[in-house]
Amino acid sequence: MMIGYACAYTPTPLIHAAGFVPYRILPHESSSVPSRAGGVLHDNLCPHIKRILDRAMAQDLPPLAGMVFMNSCDSMRRLFDAWQRVRPDIPSILLELPVTAEAHSVKFFELELRELGPKLVEWGGTAVTETKLQASMALYNRLAEKLTSRRVQALFNRAMTTAPEALIGELDSAPAQMQKTAGIPVFLFGNVLSDPGAFQLFEDCGVTIVGDDLCTGSRSFQKIEVAADNSALSSLALGLLSRRPCARTLVPGDPEILAKNLIRDARASGARGVIGHTVKFCDPYLARVPVIREHLKRAKLPFLFLEGDCTLGTIGQQRTRIEAFAEMLS
Repeated sequence: MMIGYACAYTPTPLIHAAGFVPYRILPHESSSVPSRAGGVLHDNLCPHIKRILDRAMAQDLPPLAGMVFMNSCDSMRRLFDAWQRVRPDIPSILLELPVTAEAHSVKFFELELRELGPKLVEWGGTAVTETKLQASMALYNRLAEKLTSRRVQALFNRAMTTAPEALIGELDSAPAQMQKTAGIPVFLFGNVLSDPGAFQLFEDCGVTIVGDDLCTGSRSFQKIEVAADNSALSSLALGLLSRRPCARTLVPGDPEILAKNLIRDARASGARGVIGHTVKFCDPYLARVPVIREHLKRAKLPFLFLEGDCTLGTIGQQRTRIEAFAEMLS
């Protein structure tokens, strides 16, 4: 049985511990999925959200026992409302997601996660115990380790949509190979970019992605350890809120941490430049870009910013800009 989700902050180990396979609904385009979300949601809304709703309305999903939404932004909140209208056959829940990792926020988030447990049982799962949750967290930690040595988007997509045990078994039998860096090494950051064709386009333009900070990439797979003096659920709440921040996250006292982390990670990866890619109308990211641009300029890291709508066509239109960026870096 599968439980759907749509955000990198979703507690996938908790869902797995209840006996489900977490299935992330990726916003892939398909000729069999017509664009109908505009009849339910405003046109000037996040394309990621609308593409998920398109898939739901077109029945382009595997059988789902339920759907877990995170209140990560206003668009995701609107998707939860629309989901109940267009797919009442798939029960859903909205979990509140704090914007900080301060102690009171972690405690609040732990209570939110605690409410999810009974709901998962109601949807056909089993009761989550401390032992089962620790085992699931350890499993996802192993998966994160396997994925860090492989920057292949198709693998990230499988990790978000299939049982972790099966994928880990496959990766164990296929040792990681050193990534080819024929193109100019570039670090990629942003929110949603899950189409493997987009990464092939980067390669075709002379760019090799040597590291990323995407919610459909490495940000979804960061290890969360269970502290000796803490429960697995508390550790999960802390780990999710403490993972590498996205644009909707607030770190009190250091509002520029997103830019600082980006520079640190880009340099660690050996990148010569940075490409930012966000979906259109994503206000949290668009509001952060000016500060990020200024920090990258000071750090002497060339920067190219792209916007898309979760279709390969829109990023394909940026081919000339990407090729020019690669030529400049060379």
